[in-house]
Amino acid sequence: MSVTREEILVLGLTAGVVGSLVGGLMLGIGLGLAVNGANIGWLLVLPAAPVAGLLGYALARKLAKRV
Repeated sequence: MSVTREEILVLGLTAGVVGSLVGGLMLGIGLGLAVNGANIGWLLVLPAAPVAGLLGYALARKLAKRV
């Protein structure tokens, strides 16, 4: 069984939307905290992009296991 075009399209859309939401929320909340003087906000800002990318990677691995 091979991966269909539809599954690849859905994977890309899902990874983009979920990654943007999670990364954007982490970035927004972290920057809000950091600007207000809470250094803990940097713990959310710095890993925001890698966490967003890891979600897409995890979704792709899940699809690849089905093949």
